[in-house]
Amino acid sequence: MVQQSQPEYSVTWVNRFADIPQTDWDAFAQPLKTPFLEWEWLNNLETSGSATAKTGWLPNHLTVWRDRQLIAAAPLYIKGHSYGEFVFDHQWADLAQRLGLRYYPKMLGMTPFTPATGYRFLIAPGEDEDELTELMVAAIDHFCDKNRILGCHFLFVDPEWRPVLERHGFTSWLHHSYIWQNNGFGGFDDYLSVFNANQRRNIKRERKAVTTAGLRLETLKGEEIPKSLFPTIYSFYSSTCDKFYWGSKYLTRKFFEQLYPNYRDRVLLVAAYREDDDRHPVGLSFCLTKGDQLYGRYWGCFEEFDCLHFDACYYTPIEWAIANGIQMFDPGAGGRHKRRRGFPATPNHSLHRFYNGRLTQILRNYIGEVNAMEQEEIDAINQDLPFSKREINICIQD
Repeated sequence: MVQQSQPEYSVTWVNRFADIPQTDWDAFAQPLKTPFLEWEWLNNLETSGSATAKTGWLPNHLTVWRDRQLIAAAPLYIKGHSYGEFVFDHQWADLAQRLGLRYYPKMLGMTPFTPATGYRFLIAPGEDEDELTELMVAAIDHFCDKNRILGCHFLFVDPEWRPVLERHGFTSWLHHSYIWQNNGFGGFDDYLSVFNANQRRNIKRERKAVTTAGLRLETLKGEEIPKSLFPTIYSFYSSTCDKFYWGSKYLTRKFFEQLYPNYRDRVLLVAAYREDDDRHPVGLSFCLTKGDQLYGRYWGCFEEFDCLHFDACYYTPIEWAIANGIQMFDPGAGGRHKRRRGFPATPNHSLHRFYNGRLTQILRNYIGEVNAMEQEEIDAINQDLPFSKREINICIQD
């Protein structure tokens, strides 16, 4: 009998994404539905000065090697705060403080500033996923124990990956996003047909208000986008943050400029122009697309136009999505107003582990009740959707 030798792995913590081979990383990330785990996007967040130790996002990426070959990895950060995460864990931080525990720094797995489902460990095809997952979780546990880090948190996780980590002792916390699904729509009129008569009229009125204001909307994808528009995206993003989201201007001008040329193929812009000016947009919606997925990220306008936000961020992207075979459109964080435009509340999950017995017990004792209340809210939102009374198929991912 020939005894097979066990594979020898080495674990390395990397503090600079640029030190990870792009080809190896993207061999894992490119096949995924999400664009937000690809090397170019994550590296840009660091090299642009957006996600760095200075901004409270200390890169601490986990890599697993066999000899000199990267076979598994996870983008991870040591956080000194909870900003830019879109999962609001301040109640856990307050509880830790009352227990005399230091909540920060914490270990965090997510794409910074990106509340879009899809986070997971990246493992090379053909490798033993269970074995490598166990190894990676053990490495995280050891790192947190050695550095006296209270908790490890994975946000907006891939739903197929969630049960894997639950088997390794992580606890699921239920949240919701507003997600549009393409229910076999042949055109924008098919999309409109699912609404009740009142909401159909409302959507038509909102789109008409934009044309009445003398504006036209243009969708630009990949190579259609001129280089000059990328710094302009930042100007719109910055303007919106200044108006509505003080303290949340997480991305730098350099981040948007560096999307050109190596990542523009993923970018979709909806630009609003005056009829007499096709060079200088007055409003702009910034989206990313990959495969049959579309993600709305940022929006801004330099002048206020009635209903322009709804058209540039929802209706025109949906029209483009239907025409281009998109099956899922995640328009971005927040906003119950999205449900009135055909975005049902859709579950997503985060995963958590505390390295303190008392805090762990409290989490496990109460998370079931917390999740039940969240599910009730999701059900209540979706019972109040402005759809016609005829039965329709709303695909909600669990």
